[in-house]
Formats: sequence, structure tokens, C-alpha cells
Amino acid sequence: MTSVTANLTRHPMRRVVLAAAAGAAVLSAAPVASAAIAPQAAASVSSPALQAMNVALAQQGKPYVYGATGPDAFDCSGLTQFAYGQAGIVLPRTSEAQAGVGVPVNADQLQPGDLVFAYGGGHVGIYTGDGKYVYAPTEGQSVKVGSVPFDEVTALRHL
Repeated sequence: MTSVTANLTRHPMRRVVLAAAAGAAVLSAAPVASAAIAPQAAASVSSPALQAMNVALAQQGKPYVYGATGPDAFDCSGLTQFAYGQAGIVLPRTSEAQAGVGVPVNADQLQPGDLVFAYGGGHVGIYTGDGKYVYAPTEGQSVKVGSVPFDEVTALRHL
């Protein structure tokens, strides 16, 4: 079993442990000392979610290939797995399994770096802000930024 611990600036009093084993994801939280993240430091330090978003944005223009996990080509869940992996967080391989990781949020709570699941959970991308997300669309297209298909969203998750 692989596990990663990440301090989230959004929840400075919690340490979130993400564990991915055999395609399943488990989320648990344990209290940590209040001095773990100072308020002024939290705003200036890049969170793993923002790091993942920036990694995904850097992949724009790379082709979609079904089953690809990078670094030269991606499918949607391969892109999110790669981006979060570069930020030190292990995600399961498929979008369906990734939808069980993290904390569910509402659309009005979305923050850059959150995972956006659409079309029955078979598609995932990373929210970039202002109603946009970075994603690997489909065969014949490349990783790009586009509008979140809010009418088709099935889950929104914060890591």
C-alpha cells in the first residue's frame, strides 16, 4: 500500500492521509498542532493541489492517448494521476477510483487544483479557476483548458 501525507492550507488543523491500494482510495484525517501552518505562510506556500494544477497546465498541447499516463501523452485520469504524483500525492489510475479520493465539495466551493468529474464519472480534470479546468479530452485532441461542463459534472473533490 502506498500512502502520502499532505498538509492542506484550506484545512490547516488537519493532516490528510490519502492511501491508494488495489485501486481503492481511503481518506482519513488526524488533528495536528495549530502551528503546523501559520496563516501568513499558508497564503504564500503553494499547496500540493496548486502544484498539481501547474503541472497539468504545463502538459497543454500533449496528445490524448487512451491509457497513457505521461509524460509524452495522457488520457484524462492519466493526466490527473501524473500531475498529483509530481506534487507528491498518489492517486489511483482510473477516474472512477479517483472520484473516491479527497473531500467532496460543491461547485461554489471549488478551488484551483480540485478534481472535476463529469460524464458519469468517466472523465476527470483539474479545476483552474473562473469556471475552467485543464483536461485531456479525447482521441485526436490534446491536453487543454476549457470550460467546466457543469451540466455534466458528477463529482467535485478537494485533495
